[in-house]
Amino acid sequence: MSRSALWAAIHRERVRLAEDLAALDEGQWQRPTLCGAWTVRDVVAHLTAAASTGRLRWMTSVIGARFDFDLHNQRRLTEQLGDTPGETLDRYRRVVTSTTAASGHTPAWLGEVLVHGQDIRQPLGLTSTPATDAAVEVADFFVRRDFTVPSKTHVHGLRLEATDSHFAAGAGPCVRGTTLDLTMAMAGRSTYCDDLSGPGVATLRSRTETATQKASRLRRGT
Repeated sequence: MSRSALWAAIHRERVRLAEDLAALDEGQWQRPTLCGAWTVRDVVAHLTAAASTGRLRWMTSVIGARFDFDLHNQRRLTEQLGDTPGETLDRYRRVVTSTTAASGHTPAWLGEVLVHGQDIRQPLGLTSTPATDAAVEVADFFVRRDFTVPSKTHVHGLRLEATDSHFAAGAGPCVRGTTLDLTMAMAGRSTYCDDLSGPGVATLRSRTETATQKASRLRRGT
């Protein structure tokens, strides 16, 4: 996709998520997600913060947090929480057409809303999913580099084959599944390995679980 097409896809996925969020009750906003200790409300506020933070603001924030990215993210999402879930949603809706980002890596920001959208939907049992063409763009980006997530590291030495699109990459023991499931697994969401098949799944699951445990220990300072 061109950059303009990528931004159009980002806006569509943000709107799609906003529609799902509008149907949540108070309790669902406080439910856990696939993002560790973050609730649904926390993840939405994080998405709002990401769509409101340009390069200079991002760098200033990261330096202010002494390059502690967890602290940086927590500070920025706290700014966008508001006093109620309704206010959190209103703030998110105001940025659905934003093209503000911390860098020019546009596929990464499509990945931001795609992955975090599923971080919310999957634990809540919501069945809506991102467009397959959007997932292909994110999968292509994730398999080529470690950026916001160590996706390239997770799939090093593995062959990925999508069952619902043309996406395929790598060489080695095969991992098969939908483009979305492959993308979420590359992003470190090990629960999505349950829906994958092939001799490489065990390796991918082990790597994502190890990465999650390491991140959890770092957050606790152990």
